[in-house]
Parts: sequence; C-alpha cells; structure tokens
Amino acid sequence: MPDEKSELDKETKPVAPAAKPADAAAPAKPVVAAAAKPAAPPAPPKPAPIAWESELVTALQRQYGSGIREAAIYLKDKYLVVDKSIVFDVLTHMRDERQFDYCVDVTAVHWPKREEQFDVVYILYSFAKNERVRVETTIKDGEKVRSVFSLWPTTDWLEREVFDMFGIEFSEHPGLKRILLPEGWTGFPLRKDYGIRQQDQAWVKANIGIESGQ
Repeated sequence: MPDEKSELDKETKPVAPAAKPADAAAPAKPVVAAAAKPAAPPAPPKPAPIAWESELVTALQRQYGSGIREAAIYLKDKYLVVDKSIVFDVLTHMRDERQFDYCVDVTAVHWPKREEQFDVVYILYSFAKNERVRVETTIKDGEKVRSVFSLWPTTDWLEREVFDMFGIEFSEHPGLKRILLPEGWTGFPLRKDYGIRQQDQAWVKANIGIESGQ
C-alpha cells in the first residue's frame, strides 16, 4: 500500500520556477544624469590704485605742477610717479624737507614695448615717521639718470646693480661699474629681451676656456 505521507509531500512540494532563456535581455538600468558641477564663484575684483591725497602731495603738485604725473596708494603702498627732469629735486625734497633719511632700494623695471622703456624706482623710508614711499620715473633706453649717491651714500652699490643688470647709467656716480658680472660682459640680464639662460658665449670662451653650455 503506498505511503500516504510520501504522496502528500509530493502534492504540497513547491514547484521551482522555469529557468529564463539564456538569451533573455536584462532589464535596462535607468540612465541617471550626472549632477551638474556648481558654477565657480566670480573672481574677486582686482585691487586698483586710489588717489593719494595728503599735504605732501599737495605741496609737491603746487611746486612742480604736471611734473608730478601720479600720486596714488596701491595695496597700502604710497607712490609718486614724477618726470625725469625733476626726479632728483623731488628726492632731495623728500630727504631734506620730509625726513626720508634712508633710501631702502634703487631698482628698475624693463618694458621693451614702451617708448620710455624703463621705470627707475626709489624706495624711501623715514625713521622719524615710520613711513615708506616709492618714487618712480621713466626713461628711454640710453638716457641717463642723475645719481643719488650725494643724497644717500648707501645707494652706491644699488645704482651699480641697476647699471649691471639693466644697463642704466647714473651720471655723477663716483665709480659706476659692474658689481655682479665681470667687466666686458655683453648684455644686461634683467632686461626682458635677455634670455633667461642666455650667456655671453664669447666672454666665457675667452676667459674660462670652455664652450658655454647654455
């Protein structure tokens, strides 16, 4: 006689679902659009010079008129741009009448596309007032500037460096000659038309006896 329990198990056992055909395509996944990148914040406005209004500026403008080309403050730095014909007089005034007893630096900037290619820059400091002022003038290539050695003897080597690196001559300097490069070197390395790896190959070969690797 058949086992009733076995027959019952056969009737109640769940039937496995039929297998899907091997080539049945899987349901397509929904395409999710990439999140848009947030827009970059706007660039902050570039700082701009503001007019420098002071008793000093008023006095200089009254005395020299249009020779004072600009008087401004940029990022808290005060500066004057003056005509080359009066730059020595203005610097003398700054020392003798305004207590700017220390010339921190004399340097230059080369702008080869300009007619007046060079900015000559004097950075002055007053110990009495704890104040710093920059005085600038512009000159053409080949024009000379009067030395300020008679005002601040410490500018001796500063002017020599400007002569060495830019080729700017300072009249009345007591001993204007190169200070970093040797005498006889051709070219002025801080001019913008002087290659960053440029060498005076003739000087190197004549004085060191090697071919420059630059």
